[in-house]
Amino acid sequence: MKIQITDAVGNKLSFNKVPSRIVSLVPSQTELLVDLGLADSIVGVTKFCIHPANIRKNKTVVGGTKQVNFEKIIALQPDVILCNKEENTAEMVAELQQIAPVHVSEVASISEAQLLFKQYGILFDKVFQADKLLAQINSKIEKLKTISDSEKPKSALYFIWKDPWMVAGNDTYINEMMQLLGYQNVIQENRYPQIVLDAFQTNPPECILLSSEPYPFQKKHVQQLTEFFKDSKIELIDGELFSWFGTRLIK
Repeated sequence: MKIQITDAVGNKLSFNKVPSRIVSLVPSQTELLVDLGLADSIVGVTKFCIHPANIRKNKTVVGGTKQVNFEKIIALQPDVILCNKEENTAEMVAELQQIAPVHVSEVASISEAQLLFKQYGILFDKVFQADKLLAQINSKIEKLKTISDSEKPKSALYFIWKDPWMVAGNDTYINEMMQLLGYQNVIQENRYPQIVLDAFQTNPPECILLSSEPYPFQKKHVQQLTEFFKDSKIELIDGELFSWFGTRLIK
């Protein structure tokens, strides 16, 4: 069974059989693999792969998303290593390619997330399972659109980091999830720009969204930002819902 696939950054991968030993270095992709029925094929994960809750119990933890133990990965003899352009470094990917074929995803939109589902379906001979999950996700998206379309979008800032303050901008999966959930991002720049809080005091957004990840915002940060955004609603929100581009949307 010849499998040929091109990943998001142009790497052409070819396999003579379905890969059965997988190292996943992206938490949301690890969760997706499990939901596709591939839990037994996963041999290595990161310390941030927390869904499902017991995934690390019987797997080898090879490090984080930015730094891994290459010797551990070599010992696992993977058929394929799964990475993401944003979450893993280019240097890491280059070294991993000396060990096994590396599939790199790039997800800045819901449609790109859906494409990843289809690619994994082909790569791991799970087309039926991938299509079933996509149908569930599309149904959830339509329901959310119906709700958000019936209400006026709320202007919002989505914070991902502190010191320096960083927010989600355009060309991000987070931005599309904001729109889907009824928020209008006030940031015009792409990706994740740094901002100065004073710049928003004269025209503050209706909502300030403090994500649980990558920076773990807490109640004390709500109090701190209240000084700058006295008239805005400041919320601590689940960062996984907004930024995990696998099956988290239907959980």
